Amino acid sequence: MIKPKSYTFFIASSAQGSLRKIRVPLYALHLLLVLAIVGGATVLVAAGAYTRMLWKVGNYNSLRREQDTLKRQYKQLQTTVKDTNQRLSSLQSLATEVAMTYGFMRFRQGPFGLDDLGQVASPVGSEAAYERSVEQFNFLMKNPTAVALQAEGLRLMPRPGLGDAAFEPSLWPVIGHITGSFGERLDPFSGEGAFHTGVDIYSQYGDAVRATANGVVVAVEPHAGYGRVVVIDHGFGISTWYGHLSGFRTTPGARVKRGDVIGYVGVSGRVTGPHVHYEVRIHGAPVNPWRYLRFTQAGD
Repeated sequence: MIKPKSYTFFIASSAQGSLRKIRVPLYALHLLLVLAIVGGATVLVAAGAYTRMLWKVGNYNSLRREQDTLKRQYKQLQTTVKDTNQRLSSLQSLATEVAMTYGFMRFRQGPFGLDDLGQVASPVGSEAAYERSVEQFNFLMKNPTAVALQAEGLRLMPRPGLGDAAFEPSLWPVIGHITGSFGERLDPFSGEGAFHTGVDIYSQYGDAVRATANGVVVAVEPHAGYGRVVVIDHGFGISTWYGHLSGFRTTPGARVKRGDVIGYVGVSGRVTGPHVHYEVRIHGAPVNPWRYLRFTQAGD
């Protein structure tokens, strides 16, 4: 049987009563069939690609929302951690003050890191620091009424035998008035709550800053936030910090006496004006310097 080389299509019009004949070659039908198949496949592929794109866009938007949620949670967690650290710092300072005041913490070191035998005392390790923190916490738990809070802050009794000691930091470092108190306050730069680890004493730029007790200078250097700072070790776990200085008049390792000039008032570090940031630390924990300064006059 011979295959036809073309196909003839008759088209009749009922309105005019005419008949039209169209002859279509065989290869044209094959071409139309191929085009139809290719077109259908293209439509299917395009529909699948569009569907996948919609799915990816949906997933992307979901991931963006999840990312935004995680960012908000992270910021909230940062705020919570910051507040917790501030409260922990405040509690550590309070625990140290209470324990020192009521004789709970026993000094194991003499002045300048020497023990009773005259030998250099070993540094306090992390395990000993942890045990001391636990002891302080237990002391606070057992003696909740040991601290009397008044309008001016903690009412602390000086430790017997320390009041007349030359290494007790009771001298004012500069002649001036306190512009920033110890404890919780609003940060002058961020406006957020922050724990102030010392007191700010206003004085004129370039005024002499004096050591508040006998000791050994352990640091003379710039420090983040403090600017130029001098740190003095007075022994018995007591150290003092003098920040925002404009210059130094001492060197690391130098032995200084109460009243010796160690630097000058400045505006280094995070400050809004010339003053001295003054800290008293006991075993590394900041305590309120006012417990020492309130018994003396500025410049005594």
